[in-house]
Amino acid sequence: ARGSAARARGSLKTRICLAALPALLSLACTVGPVAAPPGPSSAPSSGPAASTPRSTQEDAEYFDQHELMVPVVGVTPNKLRDTFNEARDGGRTHRATDILAPRGTPVVAAIDGEVIQIKQNSLGGNTIYLTDDEHRYLYYYAHLDRFSDRILVTVRVKQGMVIGYVGTTGNAPPDTPHLHFQVMRFDPNQRDWWNGTPVVV
Repeated sequence: ARGSAARARGSLKTRICLAALPALLSLACTVGPVAAPPGPSSAPSSGPAASTPRSTQEDAEYFDQHELMVPVVGVTPNKLRDTFNEARDGGRTHRATDILAPRGTPVVAAIDGEVIQIKQNSLGGNTIYLTDDEHRYLYYYAHLDRFSDRILVTVRVKQGMVIGYVGTTGNAPPDTPHLHFQVMRFDPNQRDWWNGTPVVV
């Protein structure tokens, strides 16, 4: 049962995309035929390689047919704040949606799909990469307090399945627990698959 998470179902009426983050810590669990992101010498720190996030008619049609669930239990779409173009330190643009919630609030899969990677890094802290069933888009979850026990022993996820809990790991302010949630196009044949074209949904 999806419980209260199911009540948060609906299209995200805010812009979200995936910003690539370097993998700096050694703890990692990779699932699927994709390579792990490189170290800080080659991974960009400010986001995907694409200069301007954009959305096509094809993107819009996909998300009309595959509605995303707000990935934090108890948060409805009308409570989301557009943080996509907010400035961040180092001259970066956020290119993501921050969803504030109390520490320990369950984080759920926004769509049916599978785990691509579970990893720790210095910016995102405890992070999860998921993809949808059609392997069209990548969904990135960062600053998790911890992973759910279930996500550590499975590859398949269903929309609404608890995958982790809101926290402040990585570079998140310690007094502002939140989920950093991002989406981008996914090409498993692209060497730097985490640098796919950001999309607006």
